[in-house]
Amino acid sequence: MRLIALGVSGSGPGPGSPASSYVVQVSATEAAAAGYEARDWTVVMDLGNGAFGALQRAVDPFDVDAVAISHLHPDHCADLSGMYVYLRYHPEHGSARTGKGKHLPVWSPSTTAAQAARSYGLSDGETMDADYDFRSWREGAPVTVGPLTLEPYRVFHPEESWGIRVTGPSTLRPDERAVIAYTGDTDYCAGVVALSRDVDLLLSEAAFVEGRDDHVEPGIHLTGRRAGRVAHESGAKRLLLTHLPVWNEPGVTLAEARDEYDGDVRLAQPGATYTV
Repeated sequence: MRLIALGVSGSGPGPGSPASSYVVQVSATEAAAAGYEARDWTVVMDLGNGAFGALQRAVDPFDVDAVAISHLHPDHCADLSGMYVYLRYHPEHGSARTGKGKHLPVWSPSTTAAQAARSYGLSDGETMDADYDFRSWREGAPVTVGPLTLEPYRVFHPEESWGIRVTGPSTLRPDERAVIAYTGDTDYCAGVVALSRDVDLLLSEAAFVEGRDDHVEPGIHLTGRRAGRVAHESGAKRLLLTHLPVWNEPGVTLAEARDEYDGDVRLAQPGATYTV
């Protein structure tokens, strides 16, 4: 199983990266060994501003098996509109030409269908239902996408926000399962620690900086230090820091995390692949 970082910029796209978006992929060989159809299986986690372009460099959008949206701030979901256009109006495969919609599962907060339609500018009564199959996260209700299991955890952010725990065949340990946890946007809370328990890779946002952002009310973002605390308390094996706004100094965030966590900690890089 591998994680591809499409976009790692926090709160909006930056000059070197789209906003939040990640691909989790299981290869055909790994899927077959685990008893599933021998093809690549692909889940996209979040699709923020600018991310759909990066997605097309990584995978054919028609080959995506599901989309998982953590919450409905635009830096995590705005490019649902771009993907909708592609699925609907592609001259060879689009539903408007073929009459056959993809009905791509989109696991997401409960109001996603209405918000996505408004964001795209659909008229009252129009929906994206031919191309997207919107499904709501429920606490304690994991979902299955081929060899992948996605478990949602409520986290601490102003929107209805979910962290996503993904379990699938391990590339590094054949015949075993590996786990990736993605925090979405959150402050420190019991939910994000539970989400991250004993994972092989913790993909954690770290948008805030200690001291500079202390005046902001709780329930917005983690700092590097708080992300490190989550990794330490949960027993995460690796920590990958992401969602840094363009005005942050990455070295400060990294140093904060290392003050709390003595494991392998790095900054997520756009276009990079991480194997578990």
